[in-house]
Amino acid sequence: QVQLVESGGGLVQAGGSLRLSCAASGRTFSSYAMAWFRQAPGKEREFVAAITRGGANTYYADSVKGRFTISRDNAKNTVYLQMNSLKPEDTAVYYCAARSGTYYFIEVTDYDYWGQGTQVTVSS
Repeated sequence: QVQLVESGGGLVQAGGSLRLSCAASGRTFSSYAMAWFRQAPGKEREFVAAITRGGANTYYADSVKGRFTISRDNAKNTVYLQMNSLKPEDTAVYYCAARSGTYYFIEVTDYDYWGQGTQVTVSS
């Protein structure tokens, strides 16, 4: 089992940057593929980015490709989401998620563990 705690959210102007962090408890962090999702008010939770457990492969939603970068440091039990060129439509609560195994998936139901979320607000 793993517990996840996100941090790094906040208010930023359009065009700005933020880096989200997700710290995981436990000694088996490297056993989990990790992902970031987001949920805007009145909308369903949607996939943002994912990374394999070793960090060699990543995958992004089309809406963030080229602007966001997911990475992980298994020695620190942490996954990151670097967000650049932020847009007002990126405003949402951002969640990190974990699933046991090597490969990532992009559906909410594929992930077993979730953090509590961190708010990101992008002003125009």
